[in-house]
Amino acid sequence: MSGLLAEYGLWLVFGVVLAEQLGLPIPAVPLVMLAGAQAVDDPIYGVFALLVAVFASALGDIAWYVAGRLQGHRVLRLLCRISLSPDTCVRQSESTFTRYGIATLVIAKFVPGLSTIAPPLAGALGMKPSAFMLFNTLGAVLWAGAALVLGLLFAQQIEAALAMLGELGGYAAALLALLLALYIAWRWVERQKAIRQLQSERVAPEELLALLGSGEPVTVVDVRSGLIADAQPVRIPGAVHIELEKLDKLLASLPREGALIVYCACPNDVSAVRATLKLHAAGLRHARPLRGGIDGWRAAGYQVESFTAA
Repeated sequence: MSGLLAEYGLWLVFGVVLAEQLGLPIPAVPLVMLAGAQAVDDPIYGVFALLVAVFASALGDIAWYVAGRLQGHRVLRLLCRISLSPDTCVRQSESTFTRYGIATLVIAKFVPGLSTIAPPLAGALGMKPSAFMLFNTLGAVLWAGAALVLGLLFAQQIEAALAMLGELGGYAAALLALLLALYIAWRWVERQKAIRQLQSERVAPEELLALLGSGEPVTVVDVRSGLIADAQPVRIPGAVHIELEKLDKLLASLPREGALIVYCACPNDVSAVRATLKLHAAGLRHARPLRGGIDGWRAAGYQVESFTAA
């Protein structure tokens, strides 16, 4: 790695940081730390490495932000197809935005998963471009600066570790590749299990429409975050809005009989599935998630009503 950095220099830093921010599973922090270690002998190199890392990070983030502005939550579904486990990160990102607001962009790069999800989510939520650029760039400076400082502080240890790996040669590379492959395989298997867990139990929009028109008791629960509900202030007629994080406290208010349908507005219906699992654990075994959520309901051409999230 040190040889590659010496040969290709800042172009390698630019390419790896940009690739990571675009969503590829390539860790950029070790390379930025290595650049920091090399800055011990050349401080100017460290300054240029900081500027290049921030520029590459901002470039990738802007691309995702624009995609979020133009495509909304559809771009988040795209991320779920190309990544290993961003669907739960979408909900976590929504919760983080709800709690910390725009300051989320400052800390996003320090949180695995949130770094990739935050820019398109900011775009989907309609964040102003000027505010996005300011806070996202500040976060990129803090992230790249922290990695460079760590490289400076531990320059000797980094050089020693690289020397040891160099002595191992191809064996070290093979071991790292094996560990990475096992990790990816484990995450993929866990993801597929989670997606299939309630696949057969999901209710199609047309089934819910038939239930609502049957005259039988039906309870529809909207578990979207308040932030998303405010950005998309419509719901399935008669639905009760209970955020996923508050569901445990309001279980007693839900009926023990009749159909109980849960929906969200997130990739793979992950929040609705998680809510259904909570309801099952509480004894409400008749709860089922709605396939496609509010977006699937609207895409089918069914009626929605306006509401204000609590």
